[in-house]
Amino acid sequence: MTSAAARRLARPVARRTRARPWSCSPGTRRAASAHGRTTSCRTPMCCCTRCVDAGPRGDEGAWREGRRVSGWRGKFFGHPRFQLSRPGYLSLTLLHLLVVFGSWSRTFRHVNFLTPGVSSTLDYKCLEAGDLGFCGLQIATPRQLIDVLEDPAIRNVIVLQTVLQEVRNRSAPIYKRIRDVTNNQEKHFYTFTNEHHKETYIEQEQGENANDRNDRAIRVAAKWYNEHLKMSAENQLQVILITNDKKNKEKAAEEGIPAFTCEEYVKSLTANPELIDRLACLSDEMNEIESGKIIFSEHLPLSKLQQGIKSGSYLQGTFRASRENYLEATVWIHGDKEDEKEILIQGLKHLNRAIHEDIVAVELLPKSQWVAPSSVVLHDEGQNEDDVEKDEERELLLKTAVSEKMLRPTGRVVGIIKRNWRPYCGMLSKSDIKESRRHLFTPADKRIPRIRIETRQASALEGRRIIVAIDGWPRNSRYPNGHFVKNLGDVGEKETETEVLLLEHDVPHQPFSQAVLSFLPKMPWSITEEDMKNREDLRHLCVCSVDPPGCTDIDDALHCRELSNGNLEVGVHIADVSHFIRPGNALDQESARRGTTVYLCEKRIDMVPELLSSNLCSLRSNVDRLAFSCIWEMNHNAEILKTRFTKSVINSKASLTYAEAQMRIDSAAMNDDITTSLRGLNKLAKILKRGRIEKGALTLSSPEIRFHMDSETHDPIDLQTKELRETNSMVEEFMLLANISVAKKIHEEFSEHALLRKHPAPPPSNYEVLVKAAKSKNLEIRTDTAKSLADSLDRAECPDFPYLNTLLRILATRCMMQAVYFCSGMDSDFHHYGLASPIYTHFTSPIRRYADIIVHRLLAVAIGADCTYPELTDKHKLSDICKNLNFRHKMAQYAQRASVAFHTQLFFKSKGIVSEEAYILFVRKNAIVVLIPKYGLEGTVFFEEKDKPKPRLTYDDEIPSLRIEGTVFHVFDKVKVKITLDSSNLQHQKIRMALVEPQIPGINMPPDVSDMDLNGPGGKKRKLEK
Repeated sequence: MTSAAARRLARPVARRTRARPWSCSPGTRRAASAHGRTTSCRTPMCCCTRCVDAGPRGDEGAWREGRRVSGWRGKFFGHPRFQLSRPGYLSLTLLHLLVVFGSWSRTFRHVNFLTPGVSSTLDYKCLEAGDLGFCGLQIATPRQLIDVLEDPAIRNVIVLQTVLQEVRNRSAPIYKRIRDVTNNQEKHFYTFTNEHHKETYIEQEQGENANDRNDRAIRVAAKWYNEHLKMSAENQLQVILITNDKKNKEKAAEEGIPAFTCEEYVKSLTANPELIDRLACLSDEMNEIESGKIIFSEHLPLSKLQQGIKSGSYLQGTFRASRENYLEATVWIHGDKEDEKEILIQGLKHLNRAIHEDIVAVELLPKSQWVAPSSVVLHDEGQNEDDVEKDEERELLLKTAVSEKMLRPTGRVVGIIKRNWRPYCGMLSKSDIKESRRHLFTPADKRIPRIRIETRQASALEGRRIIVAIDGWPRNSRYPNGHFVKNLGDVGEKETETEVLLLEHDVPHQPFSQAVLSFLPKMPWSITEEDMKNREDLRHLCVCSVDPPGCTDIDDALHCRELSNGNLEVGVHIADVSHFIRPGNALDQESARRGTTVYLCEKRIDMVPELLSSNLCSLRSNVDRLAFSCIWEMNHNAEILKTRFTKSVINSKASLTYAEAQMRIDSAAMNDDITTSLRGLNKLAKILKRGRIEKGALTLSSPEIRFHMDSETHDPIDLQTKELRETNSMVEEFMLLANISVAKKIHEEFSEHALLRKHPAPPPSNYEVLVKAAKSKNLEIRTDTAKSLADSLDRAECPDFPYLNTLLRILATRCMMQAVYFCSGMDSDFHHYGLASPIYTHFTSPIRRYADIIVHRLLAVAIGADCTYPELTDKHKLSDICKNLNFRHKMAQYAQRASVAFHTQLFFKSKGIVSEEAYILFVRKNAIVVLIPKYGLEGTVFFEEKDKPKPRLTYDDEIPSLRIEGTVFHVFDKVKVKITLDSSNLQHQKIRMALVEPQIPGINMPPDVSDMDLNGPGGKKRKLEK
C-alpha cells in the first residue's frame, strides 16, 4: 500500500520501536494495541485467546497484568484471564458486517446469541456447547439492519472498513448513524481495517465490478477470521454471513460460510421478537398491499430526470408539504436568482409520493391547468386504501373560481432525485381489524403522510409516542410503508413530549461525549500570564450586564464613561469563547454541529458544555473573565469618532435583570457609577434607534409569551405576554452597533472569507395579505422600499382602534424572509433589509451561537490577537458551515415554538374553559385565524364540523372576508372566543377555539360546554375538528 492513508495507518503506536507495514487504524489500535508484536500471532487486530495469552514483549508495558484484567475487561470477548464473575454475554460483529453473537463463561458453556436473554432458533451446526457464533453481514444490509443494530440488545460489534466505505458512498445518514454507534462506548462497537490487513486485503480482479469485489472482500474476511480463530484452544468461533444478495449467499455456501438473510437471522432471535418490527423493507415490492389498483404514476429513472432537467423539460427543487392541507404542496426551484420560483402542486396524484424535504423533479403544467393556492384547511383522516375516492372528492374543494392574477405556476412530480427521509415521531392508529399486524402510524408533523407498519406490539404501543422510519412507497399504496424503530413513552408526559419535539426538529441533545469534555479546562481555572498576552486589562472599568431573569449564560456586558475631552467611551464586552474552543478539536466540532443553543420553556439545550456556558465564559459579576471588547469613542449625539477592538479581561460590577436596570435608571435616589453608566447608555441608545429608523429600519411586532411555573410540579400556572422596557431596547441597540462595526472590520480584512448575515427583501407577493388587510380599514401600506414600509406603518393609526397598529406590524413580520448566514466570497448582496444596514454579522452571543465563534476568530486574526488556520480562509468550507447554521437556527426556532405550544396546552388543561377577546388575523374559506392579545396566543376557529350541517360560507379573497349565514368577518375584526384544550385526538392535542360573539345560529359554542363534552362521555373521544 503506498497511499497517504495507508502510510498514516502504518504509523507506530505509542511505545512501539518500529512501524509495521500492515497495521490497523488508530481506532482499532486503541481496541487491541498490544497485538502487533506478539510472536504467537502476527495479526494487528485480533481477539483470540492465543493472542491475548501471548501478550506483548519488551518495552510494550501497556499490557501489565492489572491493565489486562481491569482496563481491557470486556474488550476481548470472554478471555479467561478476565475471570468474569457471571456469564459474559458477547456479540462480536464485523459490519459489512462480521459480527460475533454469543456468550462465554468458564462455568456456563451454553450458547446464547446476542445479549442476555436473546436466544436464536437457527440450527447452526458449527455451534456446540462452549462455541461462539460469529456472523458477517453483507454490504446491502446496513440499511435494513441499522435500526436493529442501534437496539440496546445488540452490543460488541466489529465493523469492517469495507462496509464503512461502501455505506459512506451510498448513504451519508446511515453512515453517520453507524459512526455514532461506534462512538457509543456502552455499545462496544469497533472497526476492523480489513483493507489494510495483509491477509484480508484483496485486489479487484479483471472484469470484476466494485460491488462484487467488496462482496468477495467480506467473504475473505469472514473465511480468514474463521481459520484464524480456530487457533484458539478453548473457544471455537464460527463466521456467519448475513446477506440479502442471493448470488453472494450461494457463493458463501460454496466456500463453507454459513449464510442467512437479515430477516431469517432476526426472526431467529426468539427472545427479542420486537427486533423483527425494526427490520426495514428494502424494496417497495416487498410490502405492497394486496390491492392491485395503481394509484400513482411511475417515477421516471434518474437518467431521464437528469436529461429532462438539462433540456428544461423538468425543474428540480425541494418539495415542501403544507401543514394545513395534505393535498397541497410547493416545490421551491433553485437556480439563478431571477429564476427562483415556487411551483404549486395540488392533488394526491400530482404529489406522486413525494415527502416533505425530498428533492424532486417536476413538470410544469400548461397555463390552462394552473390553479391558485387553496384557502381550505384539510387534514388526512383516512384509514384505508378506499379513502382514495374521498381524497378525490376533497380535491374538488380546492378548485374554485378565482381571478387570473391569483393563479400560480402549477406542476406535477415526475420523479424523486433524492429522498430526505428521517425517523418520524408520532402515534400508532391501531387497525380496527382484530389480530391485524398492519396498522397506520400518524406522524406528529402534519406535513408527513401516514405510514403503514407491521408490528406485533400494537396493543403495547397504543397511546404512546413512537419512532417510525419509512422504507418505501409502492405505486398501489395510499400510504408509504415503514417499520417501528423505538418506543419513547406515554403521550402527554413532559419528558416524552420534550424528547419528541427535539427529535422532530433534529436538535442534537445527547450529553456531551467524553472526547468533547476532555478539551475543557481543568478546574480550578484561573487567568494566567499566558492568557494575558495580546489582551488589555479592563477590570477597572464599571462594567455591568443586563439580561432576562434567571439567565446564567451571560454573553455580553456594557460600560459607558465620560472621557477627559468631554466625549463618551462606550464598550460592549463579549465572552471570549474562542479562547476555550480551539479550531478542529472535538469540542469545536460538536459546537459547530449543534450550531446554536436551544431555549425551551423549561430547559436549555446548550451548544457548549455547562462548564463554559454557565461558568468560565459567562460574564458573571465580581469574577474575572476573558472578553472580546468593542470600544467606541462617541460624542453626546451618539456619533462614532473612533472604534477599536481588543481582547480583554473584565470584572463585571453587577449582573442585572432588565427590570432592575430600568429601576436604577428611573430612580432619582440612585446615582452610583453603575446607574450613571446605565443612564448614559440609555440616552445614547435612544439616539441610535432614532437614527436607524430614519434610515428605514423596521420596527415589527411578534407576540412573545412568558410562563410562570409551579415551583414543585413545574407546570405552567400563568401565561402572560412579555413586557418590553427601555432597557431591552438599550441592550439591543448596542448589540446591533457592535455587530455592524465588527462586520465592517472583518470584511475589510477578509473580503472573500467574512461570515456575514443578510436579510433579503421580500418579494412583492409576500405583502399581498398585509396590503389587503390594511385596505379593508381604509389604510394604505406602501412596500416598494423598507423605508416606505416603515413610514406607512408609522402612519397606520386609528384613534378608535389603538391595537390596529400592533396587528399590522404582526402581519408585516409574517411577510418577511428568513435572515441567513453567508460567506462574503460566495454572495454579492450583503444588505440587511430589516435593519436597513449595508452589512451585518453576529458577534455578541458566542456562548449560544457558533457563527459568533467564527466571527471572533476572524476578528482576532484581523487585529493580530490570534493566528489563522486553513478552514478559516476557505470560502467553500465556510459556506458549508453557514448552511448548517441556517438549518440549525431554523430548527431551533421551530422547537422553541413547539415547546411554547405544548406548555400552552398544559396551562389550559388546568385552566379549563376560558372566554377572551380576540382579533382576526386571517380569513380562510372555512375558518378564521385569531390572535388573543392577553395571552399572545394564535388559533383557528373552524365553521365546519364533522357530522354537523354545513353552514353557508362565502369567501372573498379580494377584501378579504368570509360571510357565514349573513354575518361577515373581515381581517382585524374583534370577536370573542372560548378557549379549551381538545384532547379528543391524543396524537394532536390542541387548543380549540370556538366562536362566542357575534352570535350566529348553529355556529356558536353553547355556554355550558364542559371538559367532559370535549372528551365525550364514557371515555370514548370524538373529534371536534376537521
